[in-house]
Order: sequence, then structure tokens, then C-alpha cells
Amino acid sequence: MSVTTAVLAQGTVQSVDWLAIAPPTIAAVAGLAVLVADLFVSERGKRLLGPASAVALLLAALPLLFLRTRDTETFCLPGGQEACSYSADTLVLVLQFLVLGAAFVTALISIPAVRDLGLPAGEYWFLLLSATAGAALVPASRDLVTLVIALEVASLPAFALVGMRRGSRGSAEAALKFFLSSVTATAVTLLGASFLYAVTGTLHFQGISEGLTRSDPQLHALGTAGLALTLVGFAFKASVVPFHFWVPDTYVGAPVPVAAFLSVVGKAAGLSGLLLLVVQAFASRAEIWGPALAVLAAVTMTAGNAAALRQRTDRAHSAVRLLAWSSVGQAGYLLVPLAAAAPDAGTHPEQALSSAGATVAYLLMYAAVNLGAFAVVAHLSRTSRTNRLEDYRGLYAAHPLAALALGFFLLCLAGLPPGVIGLFAKVAVFSTAVQNGLGWLAVIMAVNVVIALYYYLQWTALLFRTGAPAAAERPRMATPLSATIALTAVAGIVLSLDPDLVLTFAAGGLR
Repeated sequence: MSVTTAVLAQGTVQSVDWLAIAPPTIAAVAGLAVLVADLFVSERGKRLLGPASAVALLLAALPLLFLRTRDTETFCLPGGQEACSYSADTLVLVLQFLVLGAAFVTALISIPAVRDLGLPAGEYWFLLLSATAGAALVPASRDLVTLVIALEVASLPAFALVGMRRGSRGSAEAALKFFLSSVTATAVTLLGASFLYAVTGTLHFQGISEGLTRSDPQLHALGTAGLALTLVGFAFKASVVPFHFWVPDTYVGAPVPVAAFLSVVGKAAGLSGLLLLVVQAFASRAEIWGPALAVLAAVTMTAGNAAALRQRTDRAHSAVRLLAWSSVGQAGYLLVPLAAAAPDAGTHPEQALSSAGATVAYLLMYAAVNLGAFAVVAHLSRTSRTNRLEDYRGLYAAHPLAALALGFFLLCLAGLPPGVIGLFAKVAVFSTAVQNGLGWLAVIMAVNVVIALYYYLQWTALLFRTGAPAAAERPRMATPLSATIALTAVAGIVLSLDPDLVLTFAAGGLR
């Protein structure tokens, strides 16, 4: 379904495939519709804005069913030049499905939180849908301008979402820290993009990759600097060390659904950008970014797991902060396949994409189980604003199904049975590193997986201990939270029974 749209530049006409751009467009239009509707509906009617937003996210994902049988590019340069700004290939569709699905789950988690925290409904749902639209646009971008704009559309609403709890000093502080660090990272990225344009004369990924090899030798240093600086903004969004310092305080200060959104949708946006840049735009300079990403992967997983170990159940440590540090550690695992793609990036792009597919497979597993864990945390936060790990003692006595679900999610993150999908996803990442000559990184990953077992199992064991004085006082679980936990648990179980549903992307399924 294509519609020809006039473009004013040079009197040319450009073909725009509206079906291809439908997923982010529907999310964006729905956000505007919710904001306008908020002005006219009654206070009672505003309760319907949450369910309406969730339905809109499902509608945004519907076009993906019709796009799966064809690869589409649109917003292409006129005159027969092979340079397009938007693509809807298999990689894009999978990542857009992940973003929209995760945003839908976040919407379910958010429905009771908006009411309990007294958040302004219209603004909240508008910001959530807008950030989702930006995150869905990131993997479809094929030039630096579109990519940076998409990342900013995903980021700017998130600042407001983090600071939306009025009267909360922690929320305001978290939003300010998130904003300042993100703006700095964006400025660095734009500087890098300007360097790349000066060297290559183009902003399209294919032209950048070719331009970096044909550039004047005197400009090689400038091109290398541009490459490194451009990666900074996306490393920040993916919470890669040393650009991770905003994560713990931001997650703890934000409403729990917003923390869940950042941990999955925000991370997916950052990793999507990194994947596109290294596999496409910077494929010809893999000797530079390959070793750098390998080192960053090792440092990130080690720093994240080491910090998570400090969150003790016998002290007043926050469950959200533990999940935040766990998210940093998981980002390290997700970087491993990208680093492993370096040897083939310049010469065998399809093989490089196959290696990077392990990141997509792991991200799909992580999204399902991490959102499920946050759903249980969101339930506990309704009675405990501090959300201490100690508050989970004896959860099985009060909410057996919730405790079993949380235990399953934590075991998936740890890579232990019955969370088989977590184990297979880690094996896929590990194998990718070994097969591409990164044995030392595979060893570091194995050590970190063992380290992570301690805090995941410690939290899991706490769920089944007795002696929690407040267990009987916990309220009935809200219906949207019950639906979320059931949905994510079913997803985790199905993936554990049939891991090939996601592992196919680690075996060349993105080609």
C-alpha cells in the first residue's frame, strides 16, 4: 500500500509506503488523541484513557502482520540513488514488535499506578505513547538524522515521565539527573555525526560506511572521532558503563511502571541504534568499534553484577535498585554479540547480522521476564513506597501465584531451570563470542553469570521464607497487574518450552 506524496525539494515526487510507517505513526497519533481527549472528558472518563492507550498500542502492532512477508524501504532519495531513510525489513519488524509489546505491558502496569499515585492521566498516556513512537522509529532509521531524532523522541517524554510524581523530591532529582546526562550524551552524539558528515559527505548509513573507506587519509582521525562520539548517545540509552550512572537513581525515583519502561523499551531503543550503527554505518571500521564494544561488554556486566551483589535482603535495600543494577549487567550480555559481529561486518554483512541476532534473541527473552518481575514489584509498591527487598519475605503466603511467577522470572534472568529460555539465550550469546574469537569475553561472561546467581537466588529464596508480619495485610492484586503477570509468565513458559521462537534470530533468522 503506497501513496505518492509530493516533496518540495527540487520539484521531485517521492513514494511513501504508509503501511511501512504505520506502527510508529499510529502510536504518535494515538498519543495526540489521548492528550486532546483529556481536555474534554470528565474525571471518571479519564479512567478510560489507560485502556484506550493499551488498545492503541495493539493497533500499532497490527500492521506488522502484513509487513512480515516483504522487505520495504521508503523515504528514498530521488534519481535512482540507493539511499533510503526508513526500512521495514525483518530486523525492524522484530524490534518494533518488541517495543510495542513491551509498551503494551507497561500500559497494563501503569493503569493502577496512575490512579494510586494521582498522576495526570492525559499527560502520562501522551508521554508514554510518544516515547513508544520514538523507540519504534529507531530500528527503522537508515540515516543519522532520522536515528538521532527518533532517539530524542523516545528520550524527551521519558524525562517528564520520571519526574511525574508531584511533591516527590526523589522523583524530581531522578528526572533532573536523567535529563542532564542524556542531553550531554546527545550533544556528544551530534558532534560525532557532524564529524562523520564532514568526512563522508552523507548521513545515510550505506554512504557513511563507504565514505569512511574512501576518505582522505588526513581525515581518518576525524572519522574515528566521529564514530566514537556518535556511539556515546546510544551507549547511554542502553545503560552501558561508563554511561550508566543515571540508571539506579532514575529507576528508584521514577514510578515503577516508568522504570519498567526504561529497562526494556529504553534499552531496546539504545541497543537498536548501536546495532544499526556498527553493522551498517560503521561496518568498514570494525577494527575500531569491535574491540571497544568487547571491553565495554566486559566492564558493563562486571560493574552491574558487582553493584547488584551489594543489595542485601537483610538491609533496607530497594528491589527496584536491584533490578536497575541487574539491568546494567544484562546490558553487558547484550553487547557481546555486537562485539562478536566485528570480524564479519566489513566483508560478510549477512554473517555479521546473524551474529548480532543473538542480541535480538536475548532482548526478547529479557523483555518478557523483566517486565513480569516489574509487575510483581508494582503490586508490592502499592503498600510499600520504599519497596525494600525485605518486603518480599513470605510473599508466597500472601500471594502464592505472584511469588511463583516472580521466582520464575528471576530464575529466567539467572539462566536456571525451569527458566530454560534464560539459559538458552545465555548459551546463544556465549556461543557467538566463542565462534568469533572472543574466548576471553566468553570466560568473563561465564564468571558474571555465576556471580549473578547469588543475588537472583537470594531474592527467590526470600519469597518462600516465613515470618513476614505484613503478609496478611497486603491488598488484593489489581486486575491489570494480574493480567500482566499472567501474560508475561505465559510468555516465559512458552519460550522455555519452545526456545526456537526467539533463538531463530540468533541463527540467521534476521536475514
